[in-house]
Amino acid sequence: MALDDQRRSSTGGFDPWRGQSPAGSERRRLSFNPVAQWDPPVAHEETPIGVVETSKSKRIAQVAVAALYCLLAAGPVFGYAAIKPVLVQEGVYRETCTKQELRDGVWVCYEQELRLNLMFTVAAVSTNVCALPVGTVLDRYGPRIASLVGVAFLTLGSLFMAFAAELPFDGYIPGYFFLALGGPFVFISSFQLSNTFPKYSGSILALLTGAFDTSSAIFLGYRLLYQGTNGSFAPKKFFLCYLVVPVFILLAQVLLMPAQSYKTIGELVAQVEEEPPSTTTNGDHRTPGRRRDRESVTSEITALLGPKKTDKRVAVEEKRANQSGVYGAMHGKTALQQVLSPWFVLITLFTVVQMLRINYFVATVRTQYTELLHSHEAGVQVNEFFDVALPLGGVIAVPLIGIVLDHTSTPFALALLVGLATLIGAFGVIGEMWAAYANVCVFVIYRPLYYTAVSDYSAKVFGFATFGKVYGLVICLAGLFNFTQAALDTLTHRTFGNDPVPVNIVLLATALFVGILLVGFVWRKSYTLSREKLEDEAEDAREVLMPDADEDAVEGAHQNGSA
Repeated sequence: MALDDQRRSSTGGFDPWRGQSPAGSERRRLSFNPVAQWDPPVAHEETPIGVVETSKSKRIAQVAVAALYCLLAAGPVFGYAAIKPVLVQEGVYRETCTKQELRDGVWVCYEQELRLNLMFTVAAVSTNVCALPVGTVLDRYGPRIASLVGVAFLTLGSLFMAFAAELPFDGYIPGYFFLALGGPFVFISSFQLSNTFPKYSGSILALLTGAFDTSSAIFLGYRLLYQGTNGSFAPKKFFLCYLVVPVFILLAQVLLMPAQSYKTIGELVAQVEEEPPSTTTNGDHRTPGRRRDRESVTSEITALLGPKKTDKRVAVEEKRANQSGVYGAMHGKTALQQVLSPWFVLITLFTVVQMLRINYFVATVRTQYTELLHSHEAGVQVNEFFDVALPLGGVIAVPLIGIVLDHTSTPFALALLVGLATLIGAFGVIGEMWAAYANVCVFVIYRPLYYTAVSDYSAKVFGFATFGKVYGLVICLAGLFNFTQAALDTLTHRTFGNDPVPVNIVLLATALFVGILLVGFVWRKSYTLSREKLEDEAEDAREVLMPDADEDAVEGAHQNGSA
C-alpha cells in the first residue's frame, strides 16, 4: 500500500547505521542503566508509552515543569562555592580550629576547611557514582518512581541541613550527600521528555542541561539573601523553605508527568514490524485492525517528525558520523572488550584528572585566590564573580558546544579540551587579578563543554548498545577518584604553606601529559579509520559499469576470463 511505502520512506532510514550494528541495538529499548544487560524486557520493567496518546499542550507543560524543577533541584550542590561563605560565617566546623587559629582570627582554619571541602567532595562523588542505581531504577520502574526516589532524597537532605546544628552528630555531610543524590534521580528521569517532540529533542535536552548547569545559582541566590538580611535568614530557615521543591516535584509527578517513558521513533516502528502477521480470507496478510495500527503509527511518526523531514535528518546524521573521524570505532564489541581497549583507558584517565581539577577548583576558589592575590578581599571578589559566572557559563556554552560537537571532528574537540584545560592551568598559577577573572571565564565555559564532549566521545566510539555501562563506569571511576581531593588540600595547607601554585602545576602537567596521549591516539586512529574507509570505497568501485554498457555481456566476459 502507498501508506506503507510512505511509512518505510519516512522511518525505515531513521537510523542510517541500523544495518551496521552487530549487536542489533536498534531493536532494543533505550536504556539508562549502566550495569544491566541488554536482555529482552521482562514483566516488571516499565513499558514506554506513545507520544500522541498525550495532548500537545500537556506535553509542553511537562517539558516546562521539568525544566523548572531541574533548575531548582538537579545540581544545587555544585553551587558550593556560593554557600561555603555562609557556612563559614555560621561557624560550621569552627570547633575544629586550634586556639592559635582562633586567636589569629583566620577566616577559615585548616581542619574547618578540610571538613567543609569533604562535604562537597562526598556530594560530588555520590552524584557521579549514583548513575548506576539511577539507571537501574529508571529502566525497571520508570521515570515517575525514579523521580519519587529523588524527592525522598531531597527531603532528607533538606531536613538534615536545616537541623544539622541541633543534631548530636554531624548532619552537614549526610545532608549535602542526600541533596546530591536527589538531583540525578530527578534530572536523569527527565531525559525521556526529549521524545515528546522528536523534531526538537536536541533543544529539549539542551534546555534540561542548561537548567542543570544553572541550578548551581540556587545557593548563590540564598547567599545574597543571607547577606541582604545580615544573617537573619539562617540556613535552617532556607532549607525548611526549600522543602517546597520536593513537594512541587511530588505533585508534578502525580498530577502531570508520565508514569512510563515516552516511546522513541524507533520503538514505534519496531512495535509494528515485530508483530507476527496474520492472514485474512482475501489473502491480505494484515487484518483490518493491524492495518489500522500500522497506519496509526505512520500518522504518529509523520505528526512528530513532520513530512519529508526524516531523509534530511538521516543525511545530517551521516555527515556528522563521517565528520567525527572515529564514529563506530568500537561498535559491535562487548563491554569488556571496550573497557580493556586504549579508547576506554585513555578517556578514563583524562576524565579522572579533569574532574578532580574541576571539583577541586570549585571547592577552593576563594582560598586559592586569597593566597595568590595576598588579599582576603580580593579572594572574596573573585569568589563572588565565580558564583555568578558558573551558572551563566552553562547557558552561554550551549551554542558553542553544539558548534564544536556537530561541526568538528572528535580529535579536534579533544584537542580543544586539552588546550582550554592547559590555559586554565596557566592562569591558575598567575597571581594577578586579570588572570583570576580570565581563569574563571575560561573555566565556566570549559566545564559544560568537557562533560558533554566526554559523553559525545563515548557515544560515537563505543555506541549506544553499551553506552550506559561504559560511560557510567568512566564517570563512576572519576567520581571515586575525587576522594583524593582531601590529599590535595593537605598538600596545599601543610606541605606548601597554603600556596596553591605547586598543586596546580602538578595538576596542569598531569592533565597535559594525559591529554597529549589521548589526542595523539585518537588522531592516529582517526587517520587509520579514514584510510581504511577510502580503501573499502575504492574496492567497491572497481567494477562499476560504464554508462549504457550491456550488463550480460560484461558478466559473460568475466566468466570467460575466469574460465
